[in-house]
Amino acid sequence: MAEGQPRILVVDDREQNRYVLCRVLRQAHYECLEAASGSEALALAATLPDLMILDVSLPDMSGFDVCRRIKSDRQTSQISILQISASMISSENKAKALEAGADGYLIHPIDGAVLVATVRSLLRLRAAEAVARQSAQEWQAAFDALAEGLAVVSADLRLIRWNAAFAAICGPESPLAAGTDAARLLEHLVGTSEPLRLSEPGRSQSEFTIGDKTIHLAINWISPSSHESGLVLVLTDISDRRLAEYALRTAEKIAATGRLANAIAHEINNPLESLTNLLYLAQASPSMETIRAYLTQADEELARISHITRQTLSFQRDTHMPTPIDIGNLVGDVIELFEKSAASRRIRVILDRQPTLTIYGYPGQLSQVFGNLVRNAAEASRPDTDVFVRVRRVRRGGREGTRVTIHDCGSGIPQNVQKMMFDPFFTTKELRGSGLGLWVSKNLVMKHRGTIRFRSSTRPGASGTVFEVFLPVGGLTLQNYRNDDV
Repeated sequence: MAEGQPRILVVDDREQNRYVLCRVLRQAHYECLEAASGSEALALAATLPDLMILDVSLPDMSGFDVCRRIKSDRQTSQISILQISASMISSENKAKALEAGADGYLIHPIDGAVLVATVRSLLRLRAAEAVARQSAQEWQAAFDALAEGLAVVSADLRLIRWNAAFAAICGPESPLAAGTDAARLLEHLVGTSEPLRLSEPGRSQSEFTIGDKTIHLAINWISPSSHESGLVLVLTDISDRRLAEYALRTAEKIAATGRLANAIAHEINNPLESLTNLLYLAQASPSMETIRAYLTQADEELARISHITRQTLSFQRDTHMPTPIDIGNLVGDVIELFEKSAASRRIRVILDRQPTLTIYGYPGQLSQVFGNLVRNAAEASRPDTDVFVRVRRVRRGGREGTRVTIHDCGSGIPQNVQKMMFDPFFTTKELRGSGLGLWVSKNLVMKHRGTIRFRSSTRPGASGTVFEVFLPVGGLTLQNYRNDDV
């Protein structure tokens, strides 16, 4: 026989029947094996023929029993079985054969053309099933290889299947089984099942803490057009990413502290010099009234130093919960810290503010944002130009809030650089910049449910850059705050 021909096992206790069947099949280029009893059939089934033609009436056991035993054995269950009979021709017998696992049923006398056509059909079906099994195995292997935990949930919120990463994230204390109530599972894992209640097509995303891990949960409908299609749950362990982001934010804050040192030195140097001179004059003066006048002026200089110190501490220290903030006052304090260092480069920082609504937020974080933007604008400006900072109450996208714009008259940002401005570690300042300032600023603004954007021109005579920060009134509240640093 040619290599690769399908192997067919013919099982019949009558030799003449086996001869006729094998002759027809060999003429159709099939390799044939023969067995005269049920026990022989079971023994040869271990060689895994592609198809078995099995007579119902055998001397040692029923063909139905042989079929049932072959189909119940995982090693031989993929063998296609065509049952035949000359005496058991009722519908009940055909049904019994199919219920035992048979793939087809023919009655003697069997036409040769019908036999070959049936065999070909069953072999095609077997090949298709093999391809489907292989695809399923490949899909399951890829499913389990994903680092994200995935689970498919039915429309009635029951687990259907899940991958290894999903089970690992859930942990041994949350045993999984087909039919597990997904709502109860989420309540056990993260304390709420609310994310499962998607009222409209789309994607639900949230973050939770499970043990010492930070988990991002995403939920999608399998078919957005049908609520009956079920859901896909995706659990992603973002603990390392959160730690890395925290480290980057901390690094940028440390770098910002160093940059503040220069501004603070400019701010505090003048009152310190005045204080030193006033104390010297007070010591040398014979008049008590003159001494009191000098000490009064010295007290004013000490108040200036104290004010600068408080500003610096508010920049570096932050509250653990959102507090009411007047953005105009906060921006004014930031400008006070940087206007002296800007003036040393012959640049004026001009604040134009109007009354705004109070928002809730973290003052230290927003001071870091505006300090970074004001300092960048001053450094980008040409000497003898102004940096304009405007604070306005606006309404955007149906939300009331405060808009702060910082406009410099520098040379502008080239088009090919603009798309990378908010990328971490990207800097145009070479060794003078960490490349984290704008990336951290964007994250802090987003944490306050706000937006940050810019526009820039490099056109000669009209060059410059405008950064805009919008902070909504109801963005961060006492009810929905989350301290990301923790």
